[in-house]
Amino acid sequence: MTQIYGHRGAKGEAPENTLTSFQQCLGHGVRSCELDLHLSADNELMVIHDLTLKRTTGRRGKVVEHPAADLVTYDARKGGPGWVQPCPIPRLEELFEKCPFEHWQLEVKSASRTRAATTVLAIREMAQRFDLLDKVTITSSSREVLGAAQELVPDISRGLVAEYAWLDPLKVAQNYGCELLALNWTLCSPSGWSRPSARDCTCRCGQSTSRR
Repeated sequence: MTQIYGHRGAKGEAPENTLTSFQQCLGHGVRSCELDLHLSADNELMVIHDLTLKRTTGRRGKVVEHPAADLVTYDARKGGPGWVQPCPIPRLEELFEKCPFEHWQLEVKSASRTRAATTVLAIREMAQRFDLLDKVTITSSSREVLGAAQELVPDISRGLVAEYAWLDPLKVAQNYGCELLALNWTLCSPSGWSRPSARDCTCRCGQSTSRR
C-alpha cells in the first residue's frame, strides 16, 4: 500500500516546517506528515530542520541557543517558495493542536545522550497529552536518539532515517526495534526488500537534496 507523507509539510508550496506548510498539506488531502525537531534553550520541542537559524530565518545562532518564546517570533520564509504572510517557527504543540494528521513522523536530529533523552521524553509526554501515542513515530539517523527512544519510551514506534550506504539500514533498524525505514531513494532496491529481516519494516523512500 502506498502512503503519501508531506515532507516538512507542503514545502514546495509554502515555507517548510511551518504551520502554513502543514495546513497546505492537509488542504491537498495528505493525511500524514514528516517534520524535524530541535529543542529550544528552555527544552521546548521546536519544528525546524537545521541546527542553525540562518537558512530559513536569516538569523544567527543555533536553535538551542534561543528560548521558545523568541523562536516563535522568527519568520521562517527565507529561501523557500514565495509567501506573503510571515510564517514563524512553530512549537510541536501548536501543530498537534491545529493539524489533524493521521500519522506523524517526528525526525529528531543528532543530539547528545542527555538531549536525546530529554527530547524523546518530551515527545512522549506531549503525544500522550494529545492522545496521539499510536499516531506518532520517532525517527532519526542518530543512534543516541534511537537508543534513548528504545530505552525510555518503548511504547512509541521508532524509525531509522538512512541517507548513505555505509551502513546496513536493515540491521541497524532491527537492532533498535524500528518499525519504519526512511531511506534515500538510492538505497531502495527490490533485492533488499526480499530479505526476511525486511518483512516487519515499513519503508519510505525519498530523494533528499537537503542537508540532514
